[in-house]
This record gives sequence, C-alpha cells and structure tokens, in this order.
Amino acid sequence: MQIDVLGTLDVRENGVSIAPTAPKPRQVLALLALHADRVVPVAALVDELWSGRPPRSVRTTLQTYVLQLRELITLALHQPAAAPAAPSPSAGRSAKDVLATVPGGYLLVSGGGGSDVREFERLAGLGYRAMDAGDHKDASRLLREALLLWTGPAFAGVPAGARLETEARRLEESRLCALDQRIEADLRLGRHRELLAELTVLTSRYATHENLHAQFMLALHRSGRRGEALDVYHRLRATLVRDLGLEPSPRLRRLQQSILVAAPETPPPAPRQAVPAVPVLPAARARVGVRPL
Repeated sequence: MQIDVLGTLDVRENGVSIAPTAPKPRQVLALLALHADRVVPVAALVDELWSGRPPRSVRTTLQTYVLQLRELITLALHQPAAAPAAPSPSAGRSAKDVLATVPGGYLLVSGGGGSDVREFERLAGLGYRAMDAGDHKDASRLLREALLLWTGPAFAGVPAGARLETEARRLEESRLCALDQRIEADLRLGRHRELLAELTVLTSRYATHENLHAQFMLALHRSGRRGEALDVYHRLRATLVRDLGLEPSPRLRRLQQSILVAAPETPPPAPRQAVPAVPVLPAARARVGVRPL
C-alpha cells in the first residue's frame, strides 16, 4: 500500500487507488491512512465526521462508510498485477485484512508499504541531525528531499473535521520547521543570492513569521542590498504592530541594528527554544530559530 496525504489524498492498494469520491468516506480514509498500522478509535472517527453532533444511527452510518471503503479495496485486490511474474504483497489478503475491525476501532494495514508522511519525517530527522553535526551540505540536501514530498496542503480535497484540521496544522508546522532549517543550511553554505526569490515569496505568504524575515534580511544584506534588508524589517514591524499588537523580538531588533551599522552581518545567538511570531507545535519548536552564521 502507498499512502500519500501531503497534498491530494491518495491511497493505493495493489497499484489501484482506493480513495472514494464521497466526502465522508474520504474523511474516514484520510484519518485511517494518517494513522496506518495503528488503531483509530471509533470515537475519533465519530468526532472527525460529526464534531460532537453525531446522528442517532452513528454506528450504522460509520459501518456503511467502512463497507464502502472495503468495496474499493476488494476491487483493487482483484485488479490483475502489471507484472504477473512478480509476487504481489496483496496476494491472499482480503478487504477485511486491509481494513480490519478491531476492539474499539478500525485499523488500516499498510502491509509494509510506503507513506509520504513517514518518509518526510525520516528525511527531516536526518536533515536535523546533519545540521546539528555541522554538515550543512547534507542537511540542505536531505531537507530539500523531504520538502519535495509535499505536493500541496495536507489532505487537499478532503473536507476536514476537527481531527484532520488539527493534524493538517501539525504537519504544516513540521513543514515550516523543515523549510526554516533548509534555508538556514543554505545561508551557511553561502547561497544567499539563490535564496532571494524564494524568500520574497515566503515572507509575503507568512507575513508575521520572524525567522523567515530574519533570513531574508541576512540574504539581502549579504547580497549588498542593505537598504532593502532594512525595508524588510520595517514592513514586518508594521505588520506585527497592526495585526498582533506586538513589536519585533529583541533578537530581530538586534539584527536590524547590526545591519544598520553594517557590522556584524549575523544576528546574535538565539535560544534553542526561541518561539517565532507564528506559533508552532511543541514538537516542532526546537527546530525553529535562526542561528548565527
């Protein structure tokens, strides 16, 4: 089974998509796919589908959605293999083996297949370790590979309820942390000019994200565009004051002052657990921060 949720939802069994078109079954599959090989409680599925206001026939309705998914799985399992000589990992499995009913919930069995979320987390973790070890070239490469797995917002095309919305926010924060660290690695490698176009877009999209703005300021300053670097700071400050009633962090103000006097170029060291203007989940905070170059 191949599971893709970092973009449009797609779950393929035996090379055939089992993603339904109906909204509610898509929600069920999305939650099961994200937690593949782990039990998803009935209560979690009910909360996702009906947000605390389930119908009287909630169990029967949920079972109907599961049956619809199993019908799609059955069709996929009976699809002729593209290469008959190669043994299929789906051989001998039934739909109930792939989407199992277990005490308290349901279990989507991947059968050792791939998941873009798990691969993203694996590559990002390797990238973070390379960054900590000072191997900026490897860190940039690994984090770039991790980010390429994203083809759009997580669970695109799925009408998300409370559970999927929370998971989508968590994944997006993980993506931003990986992006932040990849840009930092590239800055350490002296790729400031190559980053200018990307950071122009990112600072426009994330108008209150201090780290991205700090990185943009550094990239501009090191490209000989000191005035534009200071303009970035003033735009960020105006946005923070107007939208959040906040001043830029002391670290960012020190960076602005260092650029203003043209020495040094790098910002003072940031605490490992520094919190950016855009909140991140606890698991991701440790990765956010612009380190001195």
